Amino acid sequence: MSETTAVSKENKAPREEGALVPPVDVIEDAGDITLYADLPGVPREKLHLHVDAETLSIEGELGLALPEGIESTHAEVSLPRYRRTFTLSRELDADKVTAEFANGVLKLRIPKAEHALPRKIEISVA
Repeated sequence: MSETTAVSKENKAPREEGALVPPVDVIEDAGDITLYADLPGVPREKLHLHVDAETLSIEGELGLALPEGIESTHAEVSLPRYRRTFTLSRELDADKVTAEFANGVLKLRIPKAEHALPRKIEISVA
């Protein structure tokens, strides 16, 4: 990298309002919804998931540590966290959400509620 930009070394209070929006892919099939969120640089211990009523929140803090004695001279990502919220429909069972996190990718599986699953209706002969 040839470009050098001065990095402020002031101790600033973290900006509570600013956050990166992680890109997501959402895949739906007959039984559930699978959501993949890209959260590069977020360690597992700084990743938080919350389901409150019909809202799913994903929050993560960047945790890239530089080796001792090394300082950043140029930074293009200026916000220290990711945040994204989703409104869950009543067709999803928020009590059964499962999550996996590997290599900076969060995978959430949200099953559909029993009443929203496709079902076959038997026809009786009269």
